[in-house]
Amino acid sequence: MSKHDHSDEHAHRHNHGGHGHSHAPASFGRAFCIGIALNLAYVGAEAFYGLAAHSLALLADAGHNLGDVLGLVLAWGAAALSRRQPTQRHTYGFRSTSILAALVNAVVLLVVTGGIVWEAIRRISDPEPSAGLTIIVVAAIGIAVNAATALLFMSGGGGDLNIRAAFLHMASDALVALGVVVAGAAILWTGWLWLDPAISILISVVIVAGTWGLLRDSVNLALDAIPAGIDRQAVESYLTGLPGVTEVHDLHIWGMSTTESALTAHLVRPDGGPTDALLLSAAHELEKRFGICHATLQIETAAQACLLAPSEVV
Repeated sequence: MSKHDHSDEHAHRHNHGGHGHSHAPASFGRAFCIGIALNLAYVGAEAFYGLAAHSLALLADAGHNLGDVLGLVLAWGAAALSRRQPTQRHTYGFRSTSILAALVNAVVLLVVTGGIVWEAIRRISDPEPSAGLTIIVVAAIGIAVNAATALLFMSGGGGDLNIRAAFLHMASDALVALGVVVAGAAILWTGWLWLDPAISILISVVIVAGTWGLLRDSVNLALDAIPAGIDRQAVESYLTGLPGVTEVHDLHIWGMSTTESALTAHLVRPDGGPTDALLLSAAHELEKRFGICHATLQIETAAQACLLAPSEVV
């Protein structure tokens, strides 16, 4: 069997200190608090006036915003858990909670949206009177709330994927609320009551379109698929091109969280020789080129028969 070179431990440990970690910084704790409070208060008001005005569009947006509140809570909790130190049982810490948070958020949004579409289809054939002015005023407040929440996360969008996702999500919500305003104005102008459920279906389509990608990516990460944006062939080509390396096998790349990726691989190096500098440089380049911040590389010689050499063996 192959021998694990002790020097890769040094390369791996050094890499932990790199800039590849991008958990939500503690400074965004206040942003999460304000965002959750604003949106929770707005959800309550929107649901109340949606029922009072018989507006399914408002109720649809309220359900969407409730999912956003849950998403912010889960993202905040996951960010806090991801900063906890590893334990004897959870040797990677709790980084993967961000993946679970994204998965739960996607499922809840799809379930809520499905219920809204079901009711909207019923109301198209039997529309109910809607208070267009109430819809306009409440949705306009929603534009302000969602835009303000998005601004809270805008400054961290470039350095943390979770913060950027929160910003984009809230910004898109402001656009959805704008659509509800348009629906209310159209009802006042034309008197067409079917516009309310029709707009709610349109909003639901937008939600599903955005949520489907989140669901797909979170399921893939939960199944240890290679994170989006990392080209496996490019990584393998880089490793094969390292000095003295003739073959790469047992290559695995997976997401430790929604912001961090890990890699393990066996490098066949027939001439052996010093490996400390090679492994240290490889770990640095894997992070720089591919964003893989946790790399564990094992050196083998041609004389060794590794049981994990065939590509179909896991």
